[in-house]
This record gives sequence, structure tokens and C-alpha cells, in this order.
Amino acid sequence: MLGLNNTVSQQLNFYGNTTPTKLVEQYGSPLYVYNEEVFRDRCRELKDLVTYKNFQVNYSVKANSNLSLMKLAHEEGLKADAMSPGEIYVEQMAGFKSSDILYISNNVSSEEMQFAIDRNILISVDSISQLETYGKINSGGNVAIRFNPGVGAGHHEKVITGGKKTKFGVAISDIPKVKVLLKTYNLYLVGINQHIGSLFMDGDKYIEGAMSILNVAKEFDNLEFIDMGGGFGIPYQKLASQGRLDLVNLGERLDKVLHEFATEYGSEVTFKIEPGRYIVAESGILLGTVHSIKENFGITYVGTDLGFNVLKRPVMYDSHHDIEVYRSENIPSQNSHPVTIVGNICESGDIIAKDRLLPQILHNDILGVLDVGAYGYCMASNYNNRLRPAEVLIDSNGNPKLIRKRDTLEDLVRGFVL
Repeated sequence: MLGLNNTVSQQLNFYGNTTPTKLVEQYGSPLYVYNEEVFRDRCRELKDLVTYKNFQVNYSVKANSNLSLMKLAHEEGLKADAMSPGEIYVEQMAGFKSSDILYISNNVSSEEMQFAIDRNILISVDSISQLETYGKINSGGNVAIRFNPGVGAGHHEKVITGGKKTKFGVAISDIPKVKVLLKTYNLYLVGINQHIGSLFMDGDKYIEGAMSILNVAKEFDNLEFIDMGGGFGIPYQKLASQGRLDLVNLGERLDKVLHEFATEYGSEVTFKIEPGRYIVAESGILLGTVHSIKENFGITYVGTDLGFNVLKRPVMYDSHHDIEVYRSENIPSQNSHPVTIVGNICESGDIIAKDRLLPQILHNDILGVLDVGAYGYCMASNYNNRLRPAEVLIDSNGNPKLIRKRDTLEDLVRGFVL
């Protein structure tokens, strides 16, 4: 197999004892491929972020909800947060206990709250009205509250979850109302949480956000935990030598903040983080096949089976993913030139990469879209009645293991009632 632009997967020995060509031949195209060692390494990096004793890493299952990957996170000692009853259900299937899960709800029904209550899972509410709803159905219970301290960060406006232009969290100005409702319904506030946004590459904003939520914490006595959220970014432009988030520096700064707060607060409160993307993004590569190459009005289009039904991030967030090229025959490419990589969906916006400088691509080449482990398969759909791909894990011994089957045509109609 000839690899072009493939320094990232080579350095990681990502495909272990197999190759992209063999994987596509065995499991079909498109195909999500994950690497167990990369996944475990990222878990360990975050667990070792600080020296503070009561520090907890929550895996954000919304980033990737494959059961096999969740089991790896559980094996590595991570806890979990959930955004829906469905996420709670799969987390418990993966081995997480009720006490391991924090249900971070957003605009949910009383029925969804009851689902968590019945399973002894702590709920974090997102608004004054939701706190009142919770109090009415679980008077005397434990509760957590998500606050919006006014700090936001992220790679796109759609993923900024803190600050003045977001739907999330209780405003600091509403703390007096919170205290009234806690007393009215005899609720015990055991924790508070926040999330400033997704994909920060500079730790300054995260430290600022941490300081803000710690100021909120001082308004309440006897908190058991403070969840500072996530958003830890990864370098999506590795082929252009984009630098990594400096975890060592961030960890040292955060460690100082946590120790100082615990001393002032008078208890060794537990601190949580939610680095879902950071843990899983780099462990995934999406393989797809080139089926056509053409030029329209001076633009070279490389047509693939990588429609936005398979990977939604580029069309939804204008996000960048590096692309590697794999070829079954040892045929070298000519000089690199700009191409636009498109999928097979009947939409003009079905673009994976626009005006990307890549080595000459040939018919039947396999493309590897890097860093798709987060918000890849979990956002895939059957749009255009396309089948969702299989998922494969390269285990610690370098061998491939099927961890989700490819859709069948029968799956498309399984839920219909005629």
C-alpha cells in the first residue's frame, strides 16, 4: 500500500497490523476506525492533569457513544456525564454505576427527570423553572445546578456554551432565586457545574471560567463537587504543524487554583472536568473511497462516499479535518494541487474539504479523514437513505475488531408501521 500525506497515522502506528485497504475490503466503505491505545493515552493524560487528590474526569458520551469505547473509558477509571435518558441507558450498559453518572439536563420534561431519579442518578438542572419542576417531583432530594458565569469559548458560535449569547445555565444574578427554591422544596445542593464551550487551544479562557464558577461556589455552603466543564481542544491541522494544547501548563495553573480554593472553602471538595472531545477525537479516522474526479469551471472535485450523512462537522461547523491518501498500488502521485473533496449526498453543501492542497488523487484511492472520533459517528444519519458505516477498533495488540455493524437496507425500514 502507498500512503500519501500519511505522517500522522504512521507516527501513531494507527492501523496496527492491518492497513486502510484491508479494512475497507473487510468492513466496507465508508468506515470509522478507532485506535485503543490513542484512546487510553488521552484518558490517562487527563486523569494526571493535576495533583489535587479529589479530581474526577467525566467522559462526555455525547462525543462518542460507542459501547466499546465507553467500556474503555470505564476501565480507565473515568466517570460519565449524560445529556439524555438514552445516554444514561448506554452508560449503564457500559458498566457505569448510578453514582458514576451526572445527568446534565437541558430543557427536559418531568418524565425525563423521573427517569434519572428512579435510577438514583444525580440531576443538574439548567434554569430556575427547571429547578422548580425538579423540586415539585423530588422534594427533599439532592440536586446540582448549571450556572453561566459569563465566560464563553469555542471554535464556532454554535459550540460556545457560556457567556451572554447562549441558552445554557442559570445567570449569577438569579442566585437569590435559587436559594429561595432550594429552601422551598427542601433541596440539598450537592454540586454546581458549567461549560464554557468546545475546542479551546489556550488555557487562559478555561482558567478564567474556573475562577468564575469558583466564585459562584462561594455563595453556597457544603458543596460536594464543582464541575468546571470541558472544551479541551485538539489540533485539527496537524499536517500544518498546529501545536497542541499545553496540558502541562494548564494543569499546573489549574492545580494551584484548586488547592487554593479548597483551603479557603474549608473542605476538600471534588472537582470534575468533562473533556469528551479531547479523549476521543484523535482516536478516530474515517475511511472513504474515491469514486469520481472531475473539473467544473476550474475547480477539481474529488467525489467520494463521505457524504455529510457520515461526517456532519464540516457542513455544520465549517470545521477542518486533515486528509490522508492511501493507494492499493505503488503508483506515485504527481505534484499536489487544490481539490475540493465532496460526498454523495444531493446537497451543494456536501463538502468535506474545500480548496485543499493534496497530492494527486486517483480513482479508487482511499481517503483517511483524521480526528473524527468526536462528533463523528454519533451525528451520522440515514439522510438520502444512506447506510451508516461500521465501526472498527484497532485493539492494543494492533488487531481490528468490529464494534458496530454497518447498517443494512432492512435497518432503514425497521421502525415503520404500515
